Amino acid sequence: ILNYDIMARFRRRTCIILLLFILFICSIMMALKTLRPDRAGFGDPFGLGLLPELQQRTVLLDSKLNSLNRAQGDTVTRVSNLHSIAVNTMKASMSPVKKLEEELSSPNYNFHIFYYTWYGNPQFDGKYIHWNHPLLPHWDPKIANNYPKGRHNPPEDIGANFYPELGSYSSKDPTVIEAHMKQMRSASTGVIVLSWYPPGMADENGEPTDDLVPVILDNAHKYNLKVAFHIEPYKDRDDRSMYHNVKYIIDKYGSHPAFYRHKTSTGRLLPMFYVYDSYVTIPEIWANLLTVSGSQSIRNTPYDALFIALLVEERHKHDIHRSGFDGMYTYFATNGFSYGSSHHNWASLKAFCDSNNLMFIPSVGPGYIDTSIRPWNNHNTRNRVNGKYYETAFSAALLVRPEIISITSFNEWHEGTQIEKAVPKRTGQVVYLDYKPHKPNVYLELTQKWSEKYRKEQEQWLM
Repeated sequence: ILNYDIMARFRRRTCIILLLFILFICSIMMALKTLRPDRAGFGDPFGLGLLPELQQRTVLLDSKLNSLNRAQGDTVTRVSNLHSIAVNTMKASMSPVKKLEEELSSPNYNFHIFYYTWYGNPQFDGKYIHWNHPLLPHWDPKIANNYPKGRHNPPEDIGANFYPELGSYSSKDPTVIEAHMKQMRSASTGVIVLSWYPPGMADENGEPTDDLVPVILDNAHKYNLKVAFHIEPYKDRDDRSMYHNVKYIIDKYGSHPAFYRHKTSTGRLLPMFYVYDSYVTIPEIWANLLTVSGSQSIRNTPYDALFIALLVEERHKHDIHRSGFDGMYTYFATNGFSYGSSHHNWASLKAFCDSNNLMFIPSVGPGYIDTSIRPWNNHNTRNRVNGKYYETAFSAALLVRPEIISITSFNEWHEGTQIEKAVPKRTGQVVYLDYKPHKPNVYLELTQKWSEKYRKEQEQWLM
């Protein structure tokens, strides 16, 4: 009887240990899947739909893909007034800002962060803009029929899975701009990469915002931040229009102290332009603009600059090199979605860039979720894992020793890549995600932490 009891206890203990071991293995596998997905996303319908070159019949899904909009008659006057308000506010608050300078971490000009000024509300814009984003239908009608349609209805129902601490704000609100600059500076970022369309143009869900650029520059300067331009895929973008738009930007904004110029290895100080969806235009067209022998060459002119192309597929690296670009960035905060956004490909991309005198700028992000505007796209969600996803991305970026790291994003709320402060919110129909158990500024603090780590490691690389 004694031997039987001992054996029974032994068997129970063995079963419990085995069960705990299985649960542990399952937990590890789930964590690895979340942090480092192996598969690239081009086999997925979302991958094809997001990248127009790969699926010509796809409906244009992303709000970044633009269309020519009607310019609003009173926009210039309204923004001009806001500019005056911001300038007066800046003069009146120089002393508090100087005190704030002493409290904030120094800006890291090798940390670039993507920033969007396309949001609007009735108080400043007469209506909601972008917060009322439509639900985008799947291109397959059979799948589309299984999901809701229509638009979001702010301020309680917005086109985002998280809810901003500042509410459904207007990008023209001087207090919002001030708060954004303070947050970005507190995160120890140094360069704001501003989403930009030419005057009179905007994305298909927005309105023109070029008139807001002087206000952004003035406020950035208050916080010792710099501004670069993220040129969006506007209508009829080609070598000629790009030449005129680069000339416009440099002529109009290039003398501002907050206008970003990057010091090259040869000692030149050049503006930097990120070019979103650059792969849509063939290399031969870009070469007209970006090579010395090009018919529309901008090289060795007063408008020469560093042009950074978006790399999505592996083959794009060769196109980027042939086009005459100065470097590449990966943008997407979805590890495993594209070749470029997959962390395990960054080492080979950096090696390619080093051997071809190109800059490699990996893009890191805190996570990804866009089901508030693409309700069918759950499979591309990347859980934040309470900040671990973000830190994993930073670790991967530092391993390849890049000259610059870009962050996707400060406030792209539609795709859930924002590090801007978010708060818990529940309405009758919607429960928003939040940063709990952490505070609303947790991703700003993590960015600041990795900015300092990156700065220290860069010093060692140069020794």
